[in-house]
Amino acid sequence: MPNPYHDASPARVRELIEAGEIRESTAGMAAGYVQCNLIVLEKDYADEFREFARLNPQPCPVLEEFSGEPISRFLAPGANVLRSIPWYNVYRDGQLAETIPDASAYWKEGMVGFLIGCSYSFEEALLREDIEIRHITQGTPVPMWNTTIPCKPYGRLKGGTVVSMRPMPPEDAQKAREITEKMPRVHGGPVHIGDPAAIGIRDITKPDYGQPVTIREGEVPVFWACGVTPQLIVQSVHPPFALSHRPGYMFVSDILNTEIEEKLEEREKA
Repeated sequence: MPNPYHDASPARVRELIEAGEIRESTAGMAAGYVQCNLIVLEKDYADEFREFARLNPQPCPVLEEFSGEPISRFLAPGANVLRSIPWYNVYRDGQLAETIPDASAYWKEGMVGFLIGCSYSFEEALLREDIEIRHITQGTPVPMWNTTIPCKPYGRLKGGTVVSMRPMPPEDAQKAREITEKMPRVHGGPVHIGDPAAIGIRDITKPDYGQPVTIREGEVPVFWACGVTPQLIVQSVHPPFALSHRPGYMFVSDILNTEIEEKLEEREKA
C-alpha cells in the first residue's frame, strides 16, 4: 500500500510535521525529493566533524551545513530544521537522553548543524527498475545496524559505520549496486552484500535502529553506509551535547533526487 503522503509536496510534509500530524517514518513521503539525516554539534566538535565527514563521504555525505540559526538555506530555504522532522534524539555525554518532536528550544549560539544524504533518496531509482524496497512495502523505517566497518578517525571522532539493509534477489542486488554506485551524494554503492556476520552483525532479525523486515528464501541482504553513523560516533566519543534525527525520521528537502548532483555542483562553483 503506497504511503498516504507519497504525492505530497515537501513543503506540505514539513507543514504537517510541524503541526504534529505526521509522526511516522518519512520513508516513501514526498516521492522524488531528497531526504536528509541530521546531526547538530557544539562548535568545537562541529569543526572536527566537518573534516571527519570529508574523510568518510560514504556514511557522511554532507549536503548542507547551517549555523547562526537552525534554518536551511539550500535544501529547503526558510525551513526550520529543528521543527520539521517528526522526531529528534537528544544526546548528553554520548547517552540518548530523550526523543522529542520539536528540538528548536535546544538551539544555542555557536551550534552547527549538518544535513547528510540519506539512502531514502536512491530508493526512487531502485523502484523505477522494479526492485522492491521491503521496508516501504511493510510501511516501516529501514532496518539499520552498527557494524565493525571502521570510519577513518579525525581528532576525537572515531568509531564504526552504521549500515541500512534492503533484502532482494541476487540479480536485483547486482542491479542495485550498479544504480547506487552512480549516486555518491546519497551513500553510493553497497558496502557489503551477503553474510551479516562478516561486518559484525550477529542477528539480522534484530536491527539496532528502525524495524526488522522480512527476508524471503533466496534473497540476500544488501547493506549501504548510513547517515546514522554520526549518532554512533557521538555514543563512542561522548560530547557534552548532540542532537540528531531519530533514525528513519528524516528532513524532507525541496530538491529532487534527480537534481541534487547538479545543484551541489552549481553551489560549489558559485
